Amino acid sequence: MQTEIWVIDDEVGIRELLSEILEDEGYIVRVADCAGAARALRAEGAPSLALLDIWMPDSDGVSLLKEWKAAGQLTFPVIMLSGHASVETAVEATRIGAFDFLEKPIGLQKLIASVQRALKAAPTQRRAAVDLASLGKTAAVADVQARLERLINEGRPVFLSGEAGSGFTEAARALHVPDTPWVVLEGGHRLISSPLEVLEQARNGTLFCEEVADLTRSEQKSLVFIITRAPQYGVRIVCASSEPLAQLVNEGAVDNNLYQGFSKMMVVLPPLRTRPDDIPYLMEQFTAAVSPGALERLSPEARTMLETNAWPGNLVQLQSVLSSVVFEGAGQVLPAHLQPLLGEARASAANADAKSAPEIPITFLDMPLREAREAFEKVYFENLLSRESFNMSKIAERAGLERTHLYRKLKQLDIKFSRRSGIIVEEPTT
Repeated sequence: MQTEIWVIDDEVGIRELLSEILEDEGYIVRVADCAGAARALRAEGAPSLALLDIWMPDSDGVSLLKEWKAAGQLTFPVIMLSGHASVETAVEATRIGAFDFLEKPIGLQKLIASVQRALKAAPTQRRAAVDLASLGKTAAVADVQARLERLINEGRPVFLSGEAGSGFTEAARALHVPDTPWVVLEGGHRLISSPLEVLEQARNGTLFCEEVADLTRSEQKSLVFIITRAPQYGVRIVCASSEPLAQLVNEGAVDNNLYQGFSKMMVVLPPLRTRPDDIPYLMEQFTAAVSPGALERLSPEARTMLETNAWPGNLVQLQSVLSSVVFEGAGQVLPAHLQPLLGEARASAANADAKSAPEIPITFLDMPLREAREAFEKVYFENLLSRESFNMSKIAERAGLERTHLYRKLKQLDIKFSRRSGIIVEEPTT
């Protein structure tokens, strides 16, 4: 099947020249001399790519781009063309969703290179479906799924918000196109000094920032730059935060420009306690993947206990508890076995010898939120390191974190730890 490209320009000479070049490259070309003709073409279908002039007699190209985007019709990459557009116009077109901006007269090699990059990125941009089965099957999850699909069909970045453990990584993975680069964005000098290298690494793939609030202000400014340039690299940006960014903006911890951009593309992941009907499904799904039949070891009372728990740690806590049920012991699981895992305040004779979770010092309640969170995390991870004898695999499993994220978190908290490998390796990009 050949690739179809539209050339939308009111100058007949430009239309003929671009058509001839593109046809020589093996593409099918259709032309339109104004916005009205372009609308008629769009009513018939969608191209693989469109070259769109900014200045036309009946409507400017930026307005047509906005129109397609608002109607959910911007399902293909668009390269804007102009001989006398301002920098502001180019920035505006890119913000709306244009893939690239070429100035007239257009060089042959530059045109072909831009077209090839846009077509290569198109499968990522045009992916319409999102599967959030890893988060649940209720109407609340379906609403999140619909919102995410609208954002990616518009070619926009995604910002995930919600409580800690709500499933940010699972949602980001659902947005990722298989067999394309997956890059976890981390802070550091490289993010500030070489943002274009970061984009090149993630070209035509997904760039995921697990916790925006962990970035410094300088790194956040660099992230704003990366977001504006991402369409040119075919990169899908997915960011997340378990902290209230509006409050952090007021505290000066988060860049206001970053927050203002995120506020237009925010998707809130609902906590597990608000959708209890998802819990039995998630229990079955998780145990089926690691140990089919494991839930059969649960007594009826233990199963009810899990299905009615409030799960303050959300999906991460549920998976951690189920991991303990799956991998520790082979006998029947009773409520007494689950109480320590669920952080019950009371202890019965059946679990008197079990290790209980450390109590949160009352002084935490007198601290600002960020300081209290850091203090709690320090106590939590120091306790976990001791309990698991510095076994990083078990610690990562207990905490519900990827090992790269775990190492970074320990370093941020200034917790001394040992690891067999002295190097933190980023997840492969291919």
